[in-house]
Amino acid sequence: MTMDQSLLDLLRRVDTPTVCNAIEVVEGKRGFDRFTRGTVLCSAPEAGAIVGHARTARIAAAAPPEEAPEVIRARRMDYYRHMSQGPRPALAVVEDIDGAAAVGAFWGEINTTVHKGFGLSGALTNGVMRDLGDLPEGFPVIAGSVGPSHAFVHVREIGTPVRVFGLEVADGDLVHADRHGALVIPAGHLPELARAIPKLLETERLVLEPARDPGFDFERFEAAWAAFEAART
Repeated sequence: MTMDQSLLDLLRRVDTPTVCNAIEVVEGKRGFDRFTRGTVLCSAPEAGAIVGHARTARIAAAAPPEEAPEVIRARRMDYYRHMSQGPRPALAVVEDIDGAAAVGAFWGEINTTVHKGFGLSGALTNGVMRDLGDLPEGFPVIAGSVGPSHAFVHVREIGTPVRVFGLEVADGDLVHADRHGALVIPAGHLPELARAIPKLLETERLVLEPARDPGFDFERFEAAWAAFEAART
């Protein structure tokens, strides 16, 4: 999937719920389900959306690695090589296989700064982040928890499909993420989003603008809602 700068700018301006709704506009029905479940934490909720192709990996940290140190070191360098390559824009999507027992903060000041230097736009992980207040500007981290330690964090897999907050993500998938969570934009939908997002926002204004006016009442709501429903069909 490729996108021009105007579409990329549009996707970055809108939140993930808007994109979720716009995908349903494209599909002409409800039921799109390639989104995260549960509550996420965002290091910079005011930063807006992260949009990019997923660079995936799996890590663990609760227990020391059982492989030889030279194997772990080589895989770590392979990981960073993988993150430095690939289409841009991009974001790191890293599954912590410790799941609910995740304890090791992979995402701190050093690692986020390195990834930002590679040209990534942010990170999505079910794992742990730390060093809040010291993370680089322009690199939001969406994580499952906050903690003080890196524990025994090490890379297990690189470029394989991952599962974060119930969402399956393959390396290269186009992801939209913000403080609400994340979704994968289905292949083939991208060109249609340039039309669907403005249409969705215009339709929502049919209700929002009257509701914000003084004197709004049920009769005005009823008329606005009728116009809203007619615009959606």
